Amino acid sequence: MSIKTDVLIIGGGPGGYVAAIKLGQLGKRSVVVDRDKLGGECLNYGCIPSKALIAAAGTRYKSKKAKEAGFEDGQATHIDWDKVVAWKDQMVGGVVKNVGVLLRGNRSEFIQGSARFTSAHTAVVDKADGGAQAVEFEQAIVATGSAPIVIPGFEVDGVNVVGSKEALDLQEVPEALVVIGGGVIGLEIGTIFAKLGSKVTVVEFTDSLLPAIEREMSSVVGRGLAKLGAEVLLRAKAKSWVKKGKRLELTVETPEGVKTIPCDKILLAVGRAPRSRDLGLEKIGVELDARGHIVVDTELLSSAANIYAIGDVVGQPYLAHKASREAVLAAQSIAGKPLEPRGAVPWAVFTDPEISWVGMTDAEAKEAGAATVVGKFPFIASGRAQAVRETEGFCKVVADKNNHRILGAGFVGPNASDLIGEACLAVSVGVTLEQVAATIHPHPTLNEAFAEACEAALGHPVHMLAVKREAPKVAA
Repeated sequence: MSIKTDVLIIGGGPGGYVAAIKLGQLGKRSVVVDRDKLGGECLNYGCIPSKALIAAAGTRYKSKKAKEAGFEDGQATHIDWDKVVAWKDQMVGGVVKNVGVLLRGNRSEFIQGSARFTSAHTAVVDKADGGAQAVEFEQAIVATGSAPIVIPGFEVDGVNVVGSKEALDLQEVPEALVVIGGGVIGLEIGTIFAKLGSKVTVVEFTDSLLPAIEREMSSVVGRGLAKLGAEVLLRAKAKSWVKKGKRLELTVETPEGVKTIPCDKILLAVGRAPRSRDLGLEKIGVELDARGHIVVDTELLSSAANIYAIGDVVGQPYLAHKASREAVLAAQSIAGKPLEPRGAVPWAVFTDPEISWVGMTDAEAKEAGAATVVGKFPFIASGRAQAVRETEGFCKVVADKNNHRILGAGFVGPNASDLIGEACLAVSVGVTLEQVAATIHPHPTLNEAFAEACEAALGHPVHMLAVKREAPKVAA
């Protein structure tokens, strides 16, 4: 017997479940299908559990440094990893349970299983507990996310070679860990284990860590890794690995020649690809691009008249909050509501120190034809950063030189992921440097750095000497 619903949502992650909640608020019933757990990879195996372990590792690391601040005893030199992992799992389980409550409270039903389209208005779900369930719907949203890319010879076996999911479930801290891939996921997980005492080696194919990020920001993270004792091999390629007794040996090709690295685990983190296969999309005329992303218009509608797509499966950036925002827009479109702009998508990297950014970089703004003015404020000049002993990094603001509207801004430093919110609003609504500078920020806080960077762009910073330059002019 078929289930009839207004909207079928394939994928229960931060795109899919947010779409279901919003649709319920707009008077639409939905069925959410996910091949794994409600909450998707982000909640169960990525965003949330990784930040939990980052916090745990950070606590241990800070306690080890506490002697510098006068704490002679009580340093956390030992950590019960079993308890940490159990706490992480319990916390994630509670969040997943709460998402289920939210779905049921918003006219949505969850089915665990794999869905595929059989026509433009029907699908079949191979249920995880056996059997098949037919679903009839008016519209559908594909929110299937992305999957880790695997390179030949380094297939994830969960024992020797692990992906991000398996790394977050390791039952013990490896003595030595090699991370293949110096991007966001690799460095976040590498930082966790470096703080827990692992000897971490990062193997990156390009000539910089976090290659998509401005060098002056990513270089601060590189210095942080060095302080943790991690080794970084740039322009390096992992060639093969073998098991030698209880340990592994990884062969790496570097500019200085071939190196053999002994380790206990290999983390593969070389990128992700959209999950768009085996959904029956070809049967209903959904167009894909060369990389397998679903092609959508500004309303997130695919080439099939009633099939929407959101999140990783429609393209970069692969970020949970981007998927959630697109979920809201797709729900509004389905419900016939006026569509809002998606807005600039911020991002954050939870390394040590953290990095965050929203809007255009200086290079991107200039490439778009804008004349720019840039302001920077270092955390070493922040009283709060000094007080909490976290002075690495800076805040940077990019503005239009003619009208002073903020085009982009970001942080590299303590709590960068929490500090970016004000900048997101500033970029979204076109706030000017003067407006931020004239806004009273509480003292002493790290977020004062944003106002100070705006003051610096205007040529009159308060807590550092001004750089002599031609004063920016505001158009009449």
